[in-house]
Amino acid sequence: MNVQPPSPFHAKIPEQVAFHRAELSVILSLYGHMVAAGEWRDYGISSLSDVAIFSVFRRTAEHPLYRIEKRPKLRTKQGMYAVIGMDGQVLKRGHDLKTVLRVLERKLIRAVE
Repeated sequence: MNVQPPSPFHAKIPEQVAFHRAELSVILSLYGHMVAAGEWRDYGISSLSDVAIFSVFRRTAEHPLYRIEKRPKLRTKQGMYAVIGMDGQVLKRGHDLKTVLRVLERKLIRAVE
């Protein structure tokens, strides 16, 4: 019996969830406004097998203030986009990214004296 090792050309590449260009455009637009307001300073992007995460930081070497997550497996249930706070609490979840991100835009609005 001849047993051959699997060919590297036929190996299945593990799929990763990532933000598309249109989604990143919406997220980075909000990020730019928050940086200009002095609220945010840094960000990080993670693409894993089941979730894509855009993390927002006030300073580089600390825990993220917010995580914007994309979980395609939840698209038919709760919605694949979520904004999660520093403490792990889900602030907003939904099917439309712009609607979900409004929870962070409200933090930009301040009373002027």
